Amino acid sequence: MLNVGDTAPDFELTDEEGEVVTLDDLLSEGLLVLYFYPADFTSVCTAQACEIRDRHDDLRAVSANVVGVSPQGQSSHNRFRDRYDLSFPLLDDRQKKVIRAYGVNGPLGLGVRRVTFLINPDKKIANRVVADFRVKQHMDLIDSVVEDLGGY
Repeated sequence: MLNVGDTAPDFELTDEEGEVVTLDDLLSEGLLVLYFYPADFTSVCTAQACEIRDRHDDLRAVSANVVGVSPQGQSSHNRFRDRYDLSFPLLDDRQKKVIRAYGVNGPLGLGVRRVTFLINPDKKIANRVVADFRVKQHMDLIDSVVEDLGGY
C-alpha cells in the first residue's frame, strides 16, 4: 500500500458516464481526495459516499477534488450516484489495475480495502487513512483538508 510521501501512480479510468478520467485531470485544479471503497449500495459504502456528498461543496470551495474508485462497472455506479444524489465521479476499476497499483486490494487479492488518499498536485501522497469499517476516520481527513485550506 502506498504511504505518505510516495508518488501516486498515474491512471486512466472511466466514470459512471463512460468519460475517461485521469489522475492529471483530477489534479489540475488542486488537491485530490481519492477514496477506494468495496462496493456500491453496501451500508458502510453508502454512508461514506453520502458523508462525502455532504462535504463536496466545501471541498470544491478550497479547490479540492474528490473521486471514488471501486470494482463495480458504470451501470452500478450510475444507479448508485442517482439514488444517493452523489455529486462527484465514481470510477470503474473492474480490472482492479488501479486498486492493485495503490495497494488497496484485500487479503489474498480479494475485495478492496476502504482507503482514502490525499494527493498533492505534484502527485505526492500527503496523507492516508486506512479504516475498513470506520467512516469517521475518512471524514476527519476530509474535514481537515477543508479546515486547513479554508482557514476555518
